[in-house]
Amino acid sequence: MKRKFNYYLLILPLLALFSSCSRDVFDEYYARPDYLENPIYQRLDELGNFKNFRTLIEKAGYKDILSKSGYWTMFAPNDEAFAAYFQEKGISDVTKIDDVTAAKIVRYALVYNAFREDQLSDYQSSQGWVLDNAFRRRTAFYDGYQNKIVNGTPMVVVDANRNGGYFFADNNNKYVTYFTDEYFTAKNLSSFDFNYFYSGKEYTGFNLFDGSVKQADIIAENGIIHEVNKVVLPPLSIAQYLEEDNAKGANSKYSEFYKMLEEHLVTYQFNETVSASYKNFTGKSDDVYIKFYNSGLAFSPNSENYLKEMDNDGQSDAFTMIAPSNAALEPFVRDVLLKHYPSVDKLPLYVFQDFFNAHMVQNAVWPSIAASYTNGLDEDLRFDFNANIIDKKILSNGFFYGSDIVQKSNLFYSVYTSAYLDPAFTLATRLYNSTEIKQMISNIRNKYVLFLPSDTLLRSLGYNYDINSSQWVYTNPATGLSVSGGAASSRLYRILYNSIVATPNGELDNIRTTSGIIRSGDLDFPGEYLKWNNGKISTAGTEAMGNVINIVGAADVQQNGVTYYIDNIFEFTDRPQGLEIKELAEAPGSQFSSFFNYLKNSTVYNTTTGAIRGVSLGTSYTFIVPNNDAITQAVRDGVLPGTPSTGVPNYTPTFLPDIDKIADFISYHILVNATASDDGLVTGQFETLRKDGLGEKTYIQIQSSPGTLVFKSITDSDSSANYIKASSNNLADRSLIHLVDNYIKFSE
Repeated sequence: MKRKFNYYLLILPLLALFSSCSRDVFDEYYARPDYLENPIYQRLDELGNFKNFRTLIEKAGYKDILSKSGYWTMFAPNDEAFAAYFQEKGISDVTKIDDVTAAKIVRYALVYNAFREDQLSDYQSSQGWVLDNAFRRRTAFYDGYQNKIVNGTPMVVVDANRNGGYFFADNNNKYVTYFTDEYFTAKNLSSFDFNYFYSGKEYTGFNLFDGSVKQADIIAENGIIHEVNKVVLPPLSIAQYLEEDNAKGANSKYSEFYKMLEEHLVTYQFNETVSASYKNFTGKSDDVYIKFYNSGLAFSPNSENYLKEMDNDGQSDAFTMIAPSNAALEPFVRDVLLKHYPSVDKLPLYVFQDFFNAHMVQNAVWPSIAASYTNGLDEDLRFDFNANIIDKKILSNGFFYGSDIVQKSNLFYSVYTSAYLDPAFTLATRLYNSTEIKQMISNIRNKYVLFLPSDTLLRSLGYNYDINSSQWVYTNPATGLSVSGGAASSRLYRILYNSIVATPNGELDNIRTTSGIIRSGDLDFPGEYLKWNNGKISTAGTEAMGNVINIVGAADVQQNGVTYYIDNIFEFTDRPQGLEIKELAEAPGSQFSSFFNYLKNSTVYNTTTGAIRGVSLGTSYTFIVPNNDAITQAVRDGVLPGTPSTGVPNYTPTFLPDIDKIADFISYHILVNATASDDGLVTGQFETLRKDGLGEKTYIQIQSSPGTLVFKSITDSDSSANYIKASSNNLADRSLIHLVDNYIKFSE
């Protein structure tokens, strides 16, 4: 019997041979290239002058991480840097650095992603690289959980990592700051900006804080090393800097500023998600609280992120806080904030928000161009950076300046302040704050007079704010009928807006001893006219009601004007202007009578209500009323119906063309959307109520200057009318009624 040959015995050695050959080819193809540099840790070993830093890497537990693949930038302090550090700290060698400090130094030197020197000045925006627009990078260091005593209670706290909020996937990593020629050139900065923070240090064109980069762009397999001559510990955030300063007790510079911020604009909120993460990380079951700053602030001083409008926007900008010293803040609180309040804790929340926003900037404020920045209230910075700054620090989330003065904010030195910082005027302040009035009257570049009604006065006249429903309410004292919401707030807005007068030349400084007429509101957004006479003020509404407004008490003089306190409000009237003209015409010997007789019998007048067709309440008008002699002349000229030879008017014609003549005549003497007086504020061509035969608008030319007011025809250069001052400037609903010495012609 033949034995069967086992071919597998022959195949197996061949397979082994082929397998060995394939493995060699595979290993050769995928082998680490000879030209590839070693990872960061090994490169530091090869370079030889990073022995101390390598020791800290090992102590911090980062040897394995930095010996593997990755994508890092390492700002590595050399042994020379550590020699200086040992001397500064009074220690003999690297063994005296504890594990916690070692981790801080290593992690803060480690930047996410690998950047060459020429890339560090560029900003990685969401839309792509922005050249020469960066001076910061996010590091691997973050504070995380912190044990604090808050109001006497031990707490585990994490800082908010967003302005007014918290984002759970973000560890609030600190940023490192560096200075490059490319960035400085692009931003028009210079060595002055570096030395402003680091006096006596050398600006080299590539600095890490006050240290310098000795050798840049050392390539490693897992990133890039920049050799620096400075050991850098993670800087404090703005919030931490203030907290550390406060802990100095009697030696603190900013404790009053810090306490005001912490006590009124900080909350600690328990968070279940963060507490669960803390338990998983530490095994401890403490509740964890997030420290939040009020969302009304320009930024959260404890947030290490920038605005986060884009993920990396912290590379290109940072926050700035300018904190007044105790010596500067204490008299400001006493003399300004507490002028009418008994204590700081009684101030409204918005006062704290505004005060701190006045000292916060959503940008890194470089000292050489400080005048180009605005604070959280959109004001220019009113500090002399060569004289007022007593402390300057570049911190992890921005710049900190200590100042020997308080920001002279508009809100604390304007007529707005009179209401804003006085609890007797909260209703007026509430309305100001919800409208553009606040910005207008707090502008210290423009001069105003503010007539200010108290809460007691407004409530006695039916105005109030319902906290429960968050809306304004007005109850008519005479009828008891109430309106709320927009109807009530619009009514009060009109009253309070008319209580503001732009006075660029101090026109009302002597209001108690002079008389006149003046337009309320801003110069660009006019209100209505009011009259004054030896400290008594009248409006169209008060005249209609038979009332007057008196100035009471002493005036409050502010940087941009004067506040007068009043015993009545600047009422407006709902009476049609036709009734005002009727009242003027019915006075004995009135020069308005002939015009009104044509008006009351015309097709444009409602004898029941006094309304004039085409004239709407709440709209601005100017009524040009020719006197009796001018009406007689219009009859003689055939412009108005009557007997031309004698000038006797025919107020009730039956012939249709004569009826139309009257309507046209009246309409042409009413200007629409303009209230003109003899103050020079309204000049030029303005639309009338009359339409021509084709239905097109018609116009009249106004010439106005202090003491003169002339109306001219656009179609007849010889036709003009001068106002008669003694009988003009009569108040009506958003209107003035003038008596003039001629009628104005219109030719088709």
